[in-house]
Amino acid sequence: MRIAVIGHVEHVALGRVPRLPGPGEIAHVENLRVFPGGGGGIAFFQIVKSAAEIHLFTALGNDEAAEQVRSRVAATTARIHAARRDTPHTRDVVLITPDGERTIVVLGEPLHPEIRDPLPWDVLASCDAAYFTAQDPAVLRAARAARLLVVTARRREAIFRANVPADVIVGSAVDPRERAVLRDFPVPPRALVMTEGAAGGWIETAEGISRFPAPAVRGTAGGAYGAGDSFAGALTFYLALGLTIADACARAAHHGAAVLGSLEPIEAQLPLAR
Repeated sequence: MRIAVIGHVEHVALGRVPRLPGPGEIAHVENLRVFPGGGGGIAFFQIVKSAAEIHLFTALGNDEAAEQVRSRVAATTARIHAARRDTPHTRDVVLITPDGERTIVVLGEPLHPEIRDPLPWDVLASCDAAYFTAQDPAVLRAARAARLLVVTARRREAIFRANVPADVIVGSAVDPRERAVLRDFPVPPRALVMTEGAAGGWIETAEGISRFPAPAVRGTAGGAYGAGDSFAGALTFYLALGLTIADACARAAHHGAAVLGSLEPIEAQLPLAR
């Protein structure tokens, strides 16, 4: 099986703080973790925990942060297709408070691959699935050549402008950037999946709405960072296997929940198996 992940991979520094700093205050971060993250990065590391052939389409900056990201993704079994940008790589600072909530500060604009980049876009036509979390509508049109196309709901502008039908659009119902219903899309997907944290989530198709449960979680000491993107990556994999949307969501929910107990989501992600 061959799966493509298309989107940004950011340099993430994540740690705990006793509370978010107020005006003029300084927050001292503890248990610092540094890893490649962002919507594309977390989904990529989830899908690469499978026996599938993975292709990552992304973009990298020109500094030390970019080299650290490149080194980490290149150490996987995936095939990396990275455009180069003459700019510092995007960095994220993620603060985890004792209640498990995460606050993210993004330094710079996320770097995404674009159709003008000399990358092997023809590979997409041979993919069993593609997960899209980039920004270029032309890249989304190219990704439609894959047998199955899963798109994050946070790329609503690209979805509207590309004007191609996704098989699944996935997002979080508790995130205003992502919350949607099927009628929001001029070209509706085959299914819209919205997660709701501990409440599970729901699936909307032309036939109606159904729900899927959230698995029991022992603790959320690591915070919620990476849970939604791990879910999306796992969902893409299970759909590519041929599972129904309901079964794929039920299985993917375990992968989203798994990262809640660890500060570094990549370490906690569950392997994907047939």
